[in-house]
Amino acid sequence: MLIDDIDFADLYRKQLLLANRTEKKPEHWDKRAEKMAENCASLTDSYLQQLLGKINLEGVESLFDMGCGPGTVSLALAKKIPTIYGVDYSQGMLSVAARRAGQMGGSHVHWVQRSWEEHWDDLPPCDIAVASRSTLVADMHQAMTKLNNQARLRVYTTHLVSSSFVSPTIQRALGREVIELPNYIYALNVLYQMGIHAHVDFIRGPNCQQDNSTWSRFLENVRWSMGDLSEDEVDRLDTWYQQQDPRAIAPASRDWALIWWDSVAPEALR
Repeated sequence: MLIDDIDFADLYRKQLLLANRTEKKPEHWDKRAEKMAENCASLTDSYLQQLLGKINLEGVESLFDMGCGPGTVSLALAKKIPTIYGVDYSQGMLSVAARRAGQMGGSHVHWVQRSWEEHWDDLPPCDIAVASRSTLVADMHQAMTKLNNQARLRVYTTHLVSSSFVSPTIQRALGREVIELPNYIYALNVLYQMGIHAHVDFIRGPNCQQDNSTWSRFLENVRWSMGDLSEDEVDRLDTWYQQQDPRAIAPASRDWALIWWDSVAPEALR
């Protein structure tokens, strides 16, 4: 079978369904906003520094930051870009981002509550669009199309390299079948079939969400990624956890694939 005969957008949707990923409502992210601002949004964060080092700001006067969270990328670039739109579907994230902007002098950053699936027709196009660690979406083709159309110059997205937020070892400890999420390969091929020949680079840095120092914190982390657990699964996990070194449960690093491209005219997309 030729690669062009494979519908990667459909394959992505099927793999996401097979993985039975729990959809995170805005309220879930609202509760995580303060912790993410503390752990993942520091200007000295290795992931952020690597990402910023790979973004070409030549000719850039405006930024569209989709899935902006607590303003991680938006505020890191606030001193270099005159107009910024930070977009997220979590009001909690936007509130934390706005507070941080006030502390950092980011009054020119506009915070907008919007999801990937909602319309963006009223949001102005910008020179570059960024989607950092926010691309595990329901419809990859739709998401990449919208980002491309939002950017006049370039688009930068980061995607999982590993196919799971929770290690197969932990999934097996729960007694569950190991099922993988769609990783960056799907996005790259979706873009190819859209007529976009994207560039790929990699970011390797410390895992900013690796606090498993207590049983309650570890259980919270697993529930966050795996959804509700039965009493039997909790018992299994507890037994497994007591035999581990909490410092070694989460990988010390998490790799991300940076996929970027020069924006393509909407009429040229397939």
